[in-house]
Amino acid sequence: MKQSDQQGRSKISNHRKLAYYVGMGMTGIGLILFLSVFVSAASQMSSTAFGGFESPPIMRGIIGFIMVFIGQIIANIAKKGLAGSGVLLDPDKAREDLAPYTHMAGGMVKDVVAGYHEAEGKDQKEAPQVMLRCRGCETLNPEDAKYCNQCGELL
Repeated sequence: MKQSDQQGRSKISNHRKLAYYVGMGMTGIGLILFLSVFVSAASQMSSTAFGGFESPPIMRGIIGFIMVFIGQIIANIAKKGLAGSGVLLDPDKAREDLAPYTHMAGGMVKDVVAGYHEAEGKDQKEAPQVMLRCRGCETLNPEDAKYCNQCGELL
């Protein structure tokens, strides 16, 4: 596979990025709206005029909850693409939409395997190997050899 093809598959389009950030923004605003209901209710309870209790602005909470829900749907569809998230039933397009994530997962597995092999090598240091040099031809031979591997002379 060419380098340019691989880079093209590992990129997420700007439209999907924008939709993802819009969805996350909607989620954040919706969460603030939803939680503001509890803050306003707590502040009304602590006020001196607690007897004249007004109902908290519950519509803000409902709108906030709906915004969180819609924002998460938009962000998840943008993150995985239309086919990758299951909105469109097209396996080829889904594979294309999810290519950045499969590329990333493969890279992470590759890093884990490389780290494992690196750590494995540090734990099991090889003992230095003693070699004997033949006096006749000066070839290195294993320590337990009685004769030279090259010329056959007695070591």
